Amino acid sequence: MPIQLGCTFVFPRLTLFDRINVDPQKRSTLKTIGAVGLGYAAFRYIPKILPEKIDLEPLKHPAGFRKYAAGKSSFGNLDLFIGLQTNGGKAQREAEEQADRRVAKDICNVLFGGVKLGAGQVPIASFSDYYCPLCRIQTKELAEFAQLKGGAIAVVWHELPIFGERSIHAAKAALAAKRQGAYVEFHNRLMTTPFVASEKYLSDLSSDLNLNGNQLRADMNSASVLRELENSAALSRHFALVGTPAMVIGRTVVQGRISKKMLQKIVSLERKEGWAETCG
Repeated sequence: MPIQLGCTFVFPRLTLFDRINVDPQKRSTLKTIGAVGLGYAAFRYIPKILPEKIDLEPLKHPAGFRKYAAGKSSFGNLDLFIGLQTNGGKAQREAEEQADRRVAKDICNVLFGGVKLGAGQVPIASFSDYYCPLCRIQTKELAEFAQLKGGAIAVVWHELPIFGERSIHAAKAALAAKRQGAYVEFHNRLMTTPFVASEKYLSDLSSDLNLNGNQLRADMNSASVLRELENSAALSRHFALVGTPAMVIGRTVVQGRISKKMLQKIVSLERKEGWAETCG
């Protein structure tokens, strides 16, 4: 049996296979299997104790941004305009092109617009889907980070419904709640509870949050909600996002869920290097 000294293992000269009567060929085979097992364990667990590195790749477009390839993502239907446009085909392509041009003219404002930044704050644009399990984890960790660091970040939430009609329906409801000043409460409820985005569920939720249900249903199909979804979809194309969750932290594009430690590192780096040079 190995003897542990601190984090170092010292193997005695005589092994179990040497003390019992085992055929030399079998002994060699068993030792090989043991070595493979130890190698697998090292491969699986050692990276967890190694420091995470920030490898950033500059983006050609949009200029001034860079990309950090992170962890796992959830993948759905990346043609986000399916379900947003009822007539499809040519009209859908034209709507996408219009949204792309609209966003390209003022990408920073569309990305971080509406958030009031305090001194030293770093903006984070978060892209998520309510049916994405990893998004629920990342959203929770973002909220915890914001509370822990006392206003070090300011989060702008973007709806990126990639899992079909049910995702689009939930996203529209959240944006409709935003028109009544209840986006954060609505968003948090959808992110923290299992649900089916049925008319009854959304009606009950709006009642629980003291919202006007009739107004909510009307706003879900309004031009302004559709435009907001189109803008977020256009941002996902500009930044080549391939799933959720995804974030833009200052000027660093993050695809996939990242650890709290890495989130803090990137926020600190953005503050130090001056993200405002790109989106000032």
